[in-house]
Amino acid sequence: MNELDIARLVALDRHRVWHPFTPMQEWARATPLLIERAEGNYLFDVAGRRYLDAVSSLWVNVHGHNHPAINAAIRAQLDRVAHSTLLGLSHPTAIEHADRLARLAPPGLEHVFYSDSGSTAVEVALKIAFQYWQLIGRPEKRRFVHLGQAYHGDTLGAVAVGGIDLFHRVFGPLLIDTISVAPPHPFRHDLTDPEAVRDHTLGELRRIFSRHGGEVAAFIIEPLMQGAAGMLVQPAGFLAGVAALCREFDILLVADEVATGFGRTGTMFACEQESVAPDILCVAKGLTGGYLPLAATLATSRIFDAFLGPRSAGKTFFHGHTYTGNPLACAAALASLDLFASEAVLERVQARSATLGRLLAAQVRSLRWVGDIRQRGLMVGIELVEEGTRSFHVEQFIGVQVCDHVRTNGVILRPLGDVIVLMPPLSITEDELTVLVNATADSIAAVCQK
Repeated sequence: MNELDIARLVALDRHRVWHPFTPMQEWARATPLLIERAEGNYLFDVAGRRYLDAVSSLWVNVHGHNHPAINAAIRAQLDRVAHSTLLGLSHPTAIEHADRLARLAPPGLEHVFYSDSGSTAVEVALKIAFQYWQLIGRPEKRRFVHLGQAYHGDTLGAVAVGGIDLFHRVFGPLLIDTISVAPPHPFRHDLTDPEAVRDHTLGELRRIFSRHGGEVAAFIIEPLMQGAAGMLVQPAGFLAGVAALCREFDILLVADEVATGFGRTGTMFACEQESVAPDILCVAKGLTGGYLPLAATLATSRIFDAFLGPRSAGKTFFHGHTYTGNPLACAAALASLDLFASEAVLERVQARSATLGRLLAAQVRSLRWVGDIRQRGLMVGIELVEEGTRSFHVEQFIGVQVCDHVRTNGVILRPLGDVIVLMPPLSITEDELTVLVNATADSIAAVCQK
């Protein structure tokens, strides 16, 4: 693409496109990175420069870009039908995918409700949980409990069970009433021993359930790792402890695996690592391999059966999306699941995760600006601090500076405040991991020592 064409696109972008989570006045002063194509684990800009996609295009890409198997599945589906509604109709691709997904999910999750994004998957889960208790004669159970600093999406229900003020405090007057419990992570807690933090948080949760359990519909959690909170790793046994408390107090457990699902933590779903089967499971992001928007909310038969009855009984779940179960997206999702088997993806993730851990220990952990490195599988958060545990001043935007600098090394990263997130495609190679860690270490040092 020539310089005139690029300049025209930049001007149009500044004038027309409102970017998410972006201060637009500052955006208009900078030159945006325009991505034109992709191949494997790399993105290419309009000038032909290549970048390692180390955040999987916002945590969605699983098998690399432009994968021939997923491309072929989408093309084949396109020759049949691009879209047909699930409102009053069905189609083979959604049916086959729902069956495959339910068979892979933790035990008991038999029923699949499709939507479009992680936010909508959570919104569906909250509405299902709320209506379930109404239908079985427990209308008082209408509140939700969540972890502090949680992020479950940007629709209003999902915002209400979130806890990141920077994102959502302006919408406070619009939100339902929820109950928050501090997240179980030593870096965000007065206690330093992970087991002590786990037991403390479980104790707090027990007190909340003891006091409010009769009015709580569900507890929602990102299993093992809180993503947008800054990649906060939960202590071993915490998820299982939460599940036990939910059973004890007859509270539905909603597992938000939008970020952690489809191999990110080393197993297909993070819940598997503590043998937890939630009542409701939310998935999105990697569901289609990172190709097309698709989300799903899975529920148990206990929940689904409460919605059964004649039309006149008023038990219908009145919620839906125009592109629910889109055939092209379902075709991509089926192809992605095939690749997990044919390319031994989970085995590769476990090997790559160990390599990444070793590289981070050797190249990054010793940097004096690194306060903590948090890892689950191929999900990593590197917490940057000015000195010891003292945070950089918020107006320095150190995380943003590091991610801007790392582009000069041919890598794309995106920060969460002053936490640098590494979340590459599951197809990343050993050599690419070395490039990624070296580039990250170089950029942290270059920016923080100024």
